[in-house]
Amino acid sequence: MKNTNTYKKRFPSWLKTKISASGNYCRTERIIDSLGINTICVEANCPNKGECWSRGTASVLILGNICTRNCKFCSVPSGSPAHPDPQEPKKLSKLTSELEIIYLVITSVTRDDLPCGGAAHYRDTVLEIRKNNPNTSFELLTPDFVGCSDKALDFLAEALPFVYSHNIETVEELFPKARPQGSYKRSLELLNKFSEKFPEVPLKSSLMLGLGETYLQVEKLLRDLRSCGVQRVAMGQYLKPSKSSLEVQEFITPEKFSYLRNLSLDMGFEAVQASPFTRSSYMAESM
Repeated sequence: MKNTNTYKKRFPSWLKTKISASGNYCRTERIIDSLGINTICVEANCPNKGECWSRGTASVLILGNICTRNCKFCSVPSGSPAHPDPQEPKKLSKLTSELEIIYLVITSVTRDDLPCGGAAHYRDTVLEIRKNNPNTSFELLTPDFVGCSDKALDFLAEALPFVYSHNIETVEELFPKARPQGSYKRSLELLNKFSEKFPEVPLKSSLMLGLGETYLQVEKLLRDLRSCGVQRVAMGQYLKPSKSSLEVQEFITPEKFSYLRNLSLDMGFEAVQASPFTRSSYMAESM
């Protein structure tokens, strides 16, 4: 899997996709824009935006679109974020109603500047949406809540039930390069802490491939996730989202993704998505 040469080629055939411009896509785009809602679909230049928006769904990004960290694989701007919008929960409740969303993925930028890392805002958002959308299910994809994980999980407990997700993103050896402000150990500790505190809640994590990792490193990562109680895992191809982002080191074939999916199932994961276009929130409801 590891390749030290930066790819300068065109994308291989299995990474070519078309952007949908269906009526439902345009409707989704119009509603999102009218409410002033941020989505990870846009901020992360997700290749699945066309398909998801055509299905009338989106992965919403709360707490603004400025991150306090500067991960080298991500295109979300880094800097000093504004204060959280107190009206954001109501806006998202309206979005959920208008798009008739039955499974909503809520994620956020990392907010190291906020008490409890913004966990209270996650809670408030879920509770507000439930007032008018009692049948909507949720998946919360959170940052690592550095220095405040216990308090953050107490806030999230008030918004149960939901699927909980925290992305490990890459193998331990690549953290200094890809996530210099993150910590492989800290991410595992958060997942383990959540698993012990809420053993009945589905626990999920995701990772990118193609950054220069080896199969042995990926296998170790998967075993580490299982040891922390993670039941669901998603694996997809890393694609450079901006000029300043890390270069792709390898295009992983669909066959290799299939191999890793089977390996993960053999390890005991209950649900696995592994394909070039898999992203942490892509088709999350199917897991």
